[in-house]
Amino acid sequence: MKNIVLTIALSVLSFWGIAQTKSKGKILMVLSSHAELGNTGKQTGYYLSEVSHPWEVFTKAGYEVDFVSPQGGQPPVDGFDLTDQVNKEFWENAVYKNKLDHTLTPKQVKASNYLAIHYAGGHGTMWDFPNNEELAKIASKIYEKGGVVSAVCHGPSGLLNIRLGNNRYLLEGKNVAGFSNEEEIAVKLEKVVPFSLEDELKKRGVHYSSAPAWSEYVVVDGKLITGQNPQSAKKMAEEVVLVLKNK
Repeated sequence: MKNIVLTIALSVLSFWGIAQTKSKGKILMVLSSHAELGNTGKQTGYYLSEVSHPWEVFTKAGYEVDFVSPQGGQPPVDGFDLTDQVNKEFWENAVYKNKLDHTLTPKQVKASNYLAIHYAGGHGTMWDFPNNEELAKIASKIYEKGGVVSAVCHGPSGLLNIRLGNNRYLLEGKNVAGFSNEEEIAVKLEKVVPFSLEDELKKRGVHYSSAPAWSEYVVVDGKLITGQNPQSAKKMAEEVVLVLKNK
């Protein structure tokens, strides 16, 4: 009898612990569905560490993460490196791997369910993020109801065409970071990507800044948080959590 009572008690505590971790709310993470790296014959997609490292920060802080991609379903992955312990833990987490394999479509997303939206990077984003009006509307709704919008590396490509209720661009006049021209040249893809992210951000009237290539660099401008490269993903997520905490 004591064993049964103990088992029930532990189950209740376990359930309460899960409930507690979810009580802070949800964060929506946007992943690319685009798999082709231009005409190179190589594959791309979302960059794994730019998903896994924010995921670790968000979930440890008590937030639940959902995934959405332009096409839904299982998105293509780039930067697949399981020697990175955080990547490995994320990839082998059964609950989140199932979510990752069955990402939501934009039509399935209700913006009011989320406290923040995070655009993960990866070269695939340069093809399918900028002109996705459904994702832009979701981000606009989250931002205008007081939520946080964040992006890292090539993820800010998804911010380029987000318009607010006053029809002005979300990025206009904001301080922003993103994958730099220096870094694009360093990986020899400046002639493969459809546009220069740094140049297009500047055309939106942002105050763009960057650090030397591959340095951790994050810019916080109110509810807009952007990181320069994969090295910035964790710090960017920590800043998101800090902003949410202080809301």
